[in-house]
Amino acid sequence: MEAGPSLYAEAPSSVSFNKLRKRLIRNVRQAIEDFSMVGPAAGGTGKRPRWLVALSGGKDSYGLLALLMDLQWRGMLPVDLIACNLDQGQPNFPKRILPDYLTAHGVPHRIEYRDTYSVVTSKVPEGATYCALCSRLRRGNLYRIAREEGCEALVLGHHRDDILETFFLNFFHGGRLEAMPPKLLNDDGDVMVLRPMAYCAEEDLARFAEALKFPIIPCDLCGSQDGLQRNAMKLMIGDIERRMPGRKDSMIRALSNTRPSHLLDRSLFDFAGLTVQSRKVDT
Repeated sequence: MEAGPSLYAEAPSSVSFNKLRKRLIRNVRQAIEDFSMVGPAAGGTGKRPRWLVALSGGKDSYGLLALLMDLQWRGMLPVDLIACNLDQGQPNFPKRILPDYLTAHGVPHRIEYRDTYSVVTSKVPEGATYCALCSRLRRGNLYRIAREEGCEALVLGHHRDDILETFFLNFFHGGRLEAMPPKLLNDDGDVMVLRPMAYCAEEDLARFAEALKFPIIPCDLCGSQDGLQRNAMKLMIGDIERRMPGRKDSMIRALSNTRPSHLLDRSLFDFAGLTVQSRKVDT
């Protein structure tokens, strides 16, 4: 059985798991290379880059941490990692699961408590979902923690399916072609947001989490769920994939292969300057 970081201690020795692990590692490594995620430390100090890995307790963030640590172990990721969970005060949040798990596996980490739940419940109308405001407050706190920990980047566990769902949400409901970029600079220009699992399939991450027996924390402790529109996009994309296997990979490739001259965005292509060239007349 292939060795690895402590998080892999209970990994199956099966051929199918080893193939799954290698595929996910390949996907993450490719995204890191394609989008130049590993760069020099801020300010040209020459220090080893440092990333803050956001850990919610869901399958995706656990998978992100395990895959990044695997790349570290293989000598393919010259970056220091610190895992961070932001306890936002949701009712019945199991406070010991993440710190106990991270400590047991020797993972550098920070657990931060900020009662944003009370803020959200006081501002969101009854019957509406908390997710949008909760996410904004969480992101602001994670930027702050990244600065305090000397991290150049905040690393998030969004995967291929999240990116496609966001694209179609914006396409159908926002009237714009926009997804989740694998690399993004925050508004203040001092923290890079990275999504190294941009090429990873959600079904692969679910199998990975089950195989490694991550102690999953439910995402609906507050009683609020993400909007029905995102769920509808997930169902639509899943139906397309069932009827035409391979379409998810095709769609994610399409997001990297745009033709501005064949779209309708006048800010991306100078349609006004497109003129017919005069023809040479034979004499």
